[in-house]
Amino acid sequence: MKRWLPSPWLSLGLFGGWLLLTRSTSPGQLLLGLLVAVVMPLLAQPLRPRPGPLRRIGVLVRLILRVGRDVLRSALDVARGVLRSRRQPPRGTFVVVPLALRDEHALAALAMITAVVPGTVWCELAPDRSALLMHVFDLDDEAAFLAHFRTDYEMPLKEIFE
Repeated sequence: MKRWLPSPWLSLGLFGGWLLLTRSTSPGQLLLGLLVAVVMPLLAQPLRPRPGPLRRIGVLVRLILRVGRDVLRSALDVARGVLRSRRQPPRGTFVVVPLALRDEHALAALAMITAVVPGTVWCELAPDRSALLMHVFDLDDEAAFLAHFRTDYEMPLKEIFE
């Protein structure tokens, strides 16, 4: 089974997506959707990275909730910053964040987190993966930002993946 369907959830998603895009359940569209759902994961299998180790599921759940909280808080902070930008312009700056993470899966998760949280942008990763350059929309205290970043994102990812 795994040989023909290496990623059953991906195949199911592709099949459902095909039917939604074509807006038809005719036998021809069902057959084409099934063909796409079986062939595409097989062709893409050499491109897939090895699965990452997930060790501490409780920490993962807390991290997801923390990121959700930070997304809401940051969205409100960015909205306030935009609304008051004529009176008081935001103090956007680049911050170099030293990293203890080395696992590629943890770094990918960190990149997604920084992309999702409003007001932060991942700009560059050092070639040796020792530091990350980020742009922060409005920064009061760099030390407090680095401490928050390290304790809320980097340390949980380190526990989960390394």
